[in-house]
Amino acid sequence: MLKKVNKKELYSCCKPSELPFKTTDDIPPLTETIGQQRALSALEFGLGIDSHGFNIYILGESGTGKLTTIRRILEEKAKNESVPDDWCYVYNFKSPDLPCALNLAPGTGVSFQKDMGELIETLKQEIPKIFESKEYEKQRTKILEDFQQKQKQYFTDLEQEAKSKDFTLKKTVSGLVLLPVKKTGEALSEEEYEDLEPEVKKKVDTIGKELQDKLDDAIRKVRKEEKKIKHLMVQLERQAALTSVGHRIDEVKVKYTENEKLQKYFEEVKEDILEHIADFKPQEEQTPVLPFMKPDKSEPSFVKYSVNVFVNNRDLKGAPVVIENNPTYYNLFGRVEHKLQYGFATTDFTMIKVGSLQTANGGYLVVDALELLKNIFSYDALKRTIKEKEIKIEDVWEQYRLMSTTTLKPQAIPFNVKIILVGNPRLYYMLYNLDEEYRELFKIKADYENRMDRNSENTIKYASFVRTKCGERDLLPFDRDAVARVIEYGSRLAEHQGKLSAKFSEVADILREADYWSRLSKNNVVTAVDIEKALNEKIYRSNKVEKKILEATKEGSILIATTGSVVGQANGLSVLDLGDYRFGMPSRITARTYAGRAGIVNIERETKMSGKIHEKAVLILTAYLGGKYATKHSLSLTASLTFEQLYGGIEGDSATCAEVYTLLSSISEVPLKQSYAITGSMNQHGEVQPIGGVNEKIEGFFEVCKLNGLNGSHGVIIPRKNLVNLMLRKEVVDAVESGKFNIYAIDTVEDGIEILTGLKPGKMKKDGTYPKGTFNFTVAEKLKELGEALKADKEPENNTSNNRAEKKKVTSKKK
Repeated sequence: MLKKVNKKELYSCCKPSELPFKTTDDIPPLTETIGQQRALSALEFGLGIDSHGFNIYILGESGTGKLTTIRRILEEKAKNESVPDDWCYVYNFKSPDLPCALNLAPGTGVSFQKDMGELIETLKQEIPKIFESKEYEKQRTKILEDFQQKQKQYFTDLEQEAKSKDFTLKKTVSGLVLLPVKKTGEALSEEEYEDLEPEVKKKVDTIGKELQDKLDDAIRKVRKEEKKIKHLMVQLERQAALTSVGHRIDEVKVKYTENEKLQKYFEEVKEDILEHIADFKPQEEQTPVLPFMKPDKSEPSFVKYSVNVFVNNRDLKGAPVVIENNPTYYNLFGRVEHKLQYGFATTDFTMIKVGSLQTANGGYLVVDALELLKNIFSYDALKRTIKEKEIKIEDVWEQYRLMSTTTLKPQAIPFNVKIILVGNPRLYYMLYNLDEEYRELFKIKADYENRMDRNSENTIKYASFVRTKCGERDLLPFDRDAVARVIEYGSRLAEHQGKLSAKFSEVADILREADYWSRLSKNNVVTAVDIEKALNEKIYRSNKVEKKILEATKEGSILIATTGSVVGQANGLSVLDLGDYRFGMPSRITARTYAGRAGIVNIERETKMSGKIHEKAVLILTAYLGGKYATKHSLSLTASLTFEQLYGGIEGDSATCAEVYTLLSSISEVPLKQSYAITGSMNQHGEVQPIGGVNEKIEGFFEVCKLNGLNGSHGVIIPRKNLVNLMLRKEVVDAVESGKFNIYAIDTVEDGIEILTGLKPGKMKKDGTYPKGTFNFTVAEKLKELGEALKADKEPENNTSNNRAEKKKVTSKKK
């Protein structure tokens, strides 16, 4: 049934009297998330369950407040949870390339670092003093004197024996040597030795060999004594140092008696200090290898006794909540940094840097899903971490290098983080369907709505949202007329009179823009006029393309008729979405029909400019014509259907009704009024189905009709089911109220025939025909004529074929 839409159905007003305040200063700010009961329930469950794999993916359209909500929920929840341990990396005295990870009570990591720093500084001062003490020097001197006494005794005895046998013990560059001597006490020269008689020479050699053996024994004894002396000296240094090192380390150990790992670490530190006690003694400066290179100080490095406080939770009041906006691999998992010195890259365990996962350990990590997938290695490494339940710091590029390099491999830290991914629905379903591991690791789906019911409760909450933004952004207060206009804008964004948009970012933008215009007008409060100004200015900044198309239409470059009647031509409506702005645009649809059997030819399809949904709509149109007019005979025609001046692709089925009217007009040769535009989808039974963008489509045709002036004959035909979606501009509503513009709603395709053609559609009688003078009768008659014309074309062909057959028979009989 055709219905003329009245003013009340074109726009759902929010009456200011329904709002129980004068300005937003009179109401409290919003402290909850509105319109997201399903998502909040999922979040409550996902954050409450402590089981492997129950991580969360929050999906929803941009601007619905996903990140704001989860941040608020996590911060509230984390306050009541325990603070996780601090984590420190220390030197591994057994495997220096594998730094050890130690966990300490929250806030004690820095204390441990400070204690170790003070310990080493104290030992650096005290140990040298020990070695300068009189007691140490006395014991050291006694050990050395004992050694020298024994050494002297060994060589004195040997020297006396050699002297008694006419030999002398002489020191040379190569060491001690035994030489035979003359009566005068002088050593024999080689010539004198060679001049000796054979018997004397033999005796000298025999004695020399005996003495040499004794000399070798003496040297062995001295070397053995040297080793003992070194051992005694080491023991002396160790005992002397232990008097200082031992009780100093014990003083630190007492503070951490409950940590077994730290107790073991302190023992390893003590043992290493005693083994490298020389490092604590004063060092001499070294000469540089190259003249131009400035030598480092000769003092040894004590870095291995340092503590790298990797995760410091001293200032936390509960579990950590980390929002990672740039989830690169190193930002998530940490890194081992290097420093260049003389062209060489060096590193140590103090250069291990923390990542978001370690910072969030024991708490929650929120990551943007799209950014996670955009960063190489991050997504796979995160899944591996969740599965293995440990956080590793690795050099991910190592596998791509031509040669391997030596680097640190820090000990992994146990993983205990609830991961929350935030992204759009498309990304969620792509991961769910294509990645089997994803399903096992992210079991919780928190689905955000993009709109909510427009009821009294949500209306007040919407006003509270405005109040909240005023406080956050230091905006002027909004009076209730302005808030009512904001609520109406929310319904326009939601494209539904009974709904409000949950895209709060777009609403917040309008609030800030309205505040600007209000301040520019030197107002104390934001009014509905300021809201309207903000909306109009926002449109003006973005509608250049729309205005260019309207200019081209007015000039006649784009052919759109808004007066008169034309056969086989109608005005369809489409929406052009530029991303930041979308608007309606009328398109001329034309059809040509003639005798043939090709059926309906979709020119867009033939030129591959048609999408799948549009192709389906043309097939539905064909089925409708067949069921409507070909119950008694076949549908014999060829018809072409196209969108004129279309130079891009076309998709969607919202022009199906317009295409049907155009095609039926071409068949029946009954003209259609060009002062109307049609939008609406349909099924095979002719029932009109709702479409999207109805407001933009109506406003788009309204703008075109304004070019030549509105005279009351212009209008738009829409599906009745789209009445609830109407939230039209005030200019359009006023034009309808004054009778200058009309909007009609239909339930079936036939409902719009009379207003477009001036003819009654006509109902099918029991014999399958239509009453004379109706539109359907005219269509049926024209289709019958097309079928007879096609049949007449075939009869001459059949007669010619029969004559040829008769001639062949006669010829064969004569033979």
